[in-house]
Amino acid sequence: MAALGWLTPRRRSATARSVLAGEASAEAARKSSQELEDLAYEAAPDVSVEEPEFPVLGDDKAAAFFDLDNTVMQGAALFHFGRGLYKRRFFETRDLARFAWQQAWFRLAGVEDPEHMQDARDSALSIVKGHRVSELMSIGEEIYDEYMAERIWPGTRALAQAHLDAGQKVWLVTAAPVEIATVIARRLGLTGALGTVAESVDGVYTGKLVGEPLHGPAKAEAVRALAAAEGLDLSRCAAYSDSHNDIPMLSLVGHPYAINPDTKLRKHARTFDWRLRDYRTARKAAKVGIPAAAGVGAVAGGTAAAIALHRRRR
Repeated sequence: MAALGWLTPRRRSATARSVLAGEASAEAARKSSQELEDLAYEAAPDVSVEEPEFPVLGDDKAAAFFDLDNTVMQGAALFHFGRGLYKRRFFETRDLARFAWQQAWFRLAGVEDPEHMQDARDSALSIVKGHRVSELMSIGEEIYDEYMAERIWPGTRALAQAHLDAGQKVWLVTAAPVEIATVIARRLGLTGALGTVAESVDGVYTGKLVGEPLHGPAKAEAVRALAAAEGLDLSRCAAYSDSHNDIPMLSLVGHPYAINPDTKLRKHARTFDWRLRDYRTARKAAKVGIPAAAGVGAVAGGTAAAIALHRRRR
């Protein structure tokens, strides 16, 4: 589809299933955030007499929404989760080979291939069918430590921390299962997560989705629903993503960021003067209207995260 089809969040109408997926994800995120709230963030430190331009300290009508794959974390969460399930004998070697190929494509191309993503989701649903939600949540904690923790981008983590330090809520928004996204959000100290909601009955997965995967327009619907429920002003909120598929979500907020952007998103961001950050290379990141959050707080947070990752790898 031509990029012009994504210029505004409503140029491509959301389907009824997108709206259902978005509303279901928002409801699941609000429930999980009640459990995460105590761990979400510490009180903002006294780092400067001057209030930063952005994010605005104490603005309770603002929040930040972060895509997960290739924005917060290198690679795709669903594929790393598949590796962990294989290790625990949830499926066979041929399925692991498919996961490995999909992950290799994702890392090399840097974009989401719809067929690969759909295949991965179908595989995951068939694998977890009949298992308890609590079991997958527990396994998700282990898989995070095994495969995901060392793949968090320190720069993006610092941006999220800047919002937390300003007293704002920070949400992951991802096509990954909401249970896995919630584990990642909790480990990073974020407020909660919007993710794809798999149907469960009495705590057991049925192998079906509620609505559709939280992807593209569905992400925008989830953010819209959550903002309405939380009383947020989207014009004061920020959103971060690497993919042109998330232009509907990015277009909803007053402060859109292109993080490690694919070619289409980079072009769109430059056209509309969106902020750009690229943490994939050692070269200086492209800058368009970088706000004050990139100053003392973000740099300090990025340094701390980098040190923590270095120690973890030793």
